[in-house]
Amino acid sequence: MRVKICGITMVADAVAADRAGADAIGVVLFSDSPRAVAPEKAEEIFSSLGPFTARICVSRTDDPAELDEILALSPTAVQLYCDLPVPPGVRVIRAVSAGRLPPGRYDAVLLDRSEGTGRRYDLNEARSFVLRSPVPVLLSGGLTPDNVGEAVRAVRPYGVDVSSGVEDSPGIKNTQKMTEFIMACRSISP
Repeated sequence: MRVKICGITMVADAVAADRAGADAIGVVLFSDSPRAVAPEKAEEIFSSLGPFTARICVSRTDDPAELDEILALSPTAVQLYCDLPVPPGVRVIRAVSAGRLPPGRYDAVLLDRSEGTGRRYDLNEARSFVLRSPVPVLLSGGLTPDNVGEAVRAVRPYGVDVSSGVEDSPGIKNTQKMTEFIMACRSISP
């Protein structure tokens, strides 16, 4: 079970998530989200992580120039909401909300109806999507330390993505909640 802590806005939260055992850290760029950071801040956050923690740039941009700025950060993957021409060699996570496979190239799909609001994805619909998907699926939306176990057992995704479920306020992570979330994921039997 892979765990991505998304919407990191501060180095201290990134370090806490890394130490708690997160597999990936997501930073939001070129967005009106309260969790959006400038490329310089994203670089600072990524530099604070250990060598085995994936660095994910999340963006709703459809501007190739902004994508170039994102790619200049050398992320492990980019998480996009539209089909942009990402060069070969860069992994792409496509976020979808409607339960349909998107067009274009991607290496994984993120089921996301929440968009950082805590809205939960229908677990039966998510399980159906996982069974149909030819690529790994990440489940997000409304996940918390208290409900992630139930969601994972029902959906059996490749990984989970959490943002608001481990926050005190938008963009401000709670170290205890991040630790509890990751521990809950690690305790789920395959």
